[in-house]
Amino acid sequence: MKDIMETIKSDASLSTLATMLENANLVERLKGSGPYTLFAPNNDAFIRMNIGKTVLDPKNLSDTLTYHLVAGKHPFKEIHEMISGKLETETGKYLTVEMDEGEMVVDNGKFVTTDIECSNGIIHIIDNVFQPQLSGWYREDL
Repeated sequence: MKDIMETIKSDASLSTLATMLENANLVERLKGSGPYTLFAPNNDAFIRMNIGKTVLDPKNLSDTLTYHLVAGKHPFKEIHEMISGKLETETGKYLTVEMDEGEMVVDNGKFVTTDIECSNGIIHIIDNVFQPQLSGWYREDL
């Protein structure tokens, strides 16, 4: 079974993420033992979010991508059971799990593909690039 980084590199819809992870020096972390849950923005998410300035600063890029990473293995079913809950990311900030028009979202990201098993965790492909500076902005209880 491939690790998280190998899995990302083998999926054409995640090619932008693979490049960004390399630029942010996060490759070795995603090859490590984990386990991790990665909310992986697809190529369309990067185009739509236009994060050009973030990409230019390696620290901002690393912080942004680390905000997509949660310690532990969290399958879709487990996340679905925590509606109106939160997941602590590797940055120490929280992702919010909510229902939006009958569809579960994590920090305003919709699930495209779920439960991609890896040797060191699990990947959920999403349609949004999470912004750590906006963590919890739409939640009154955070």
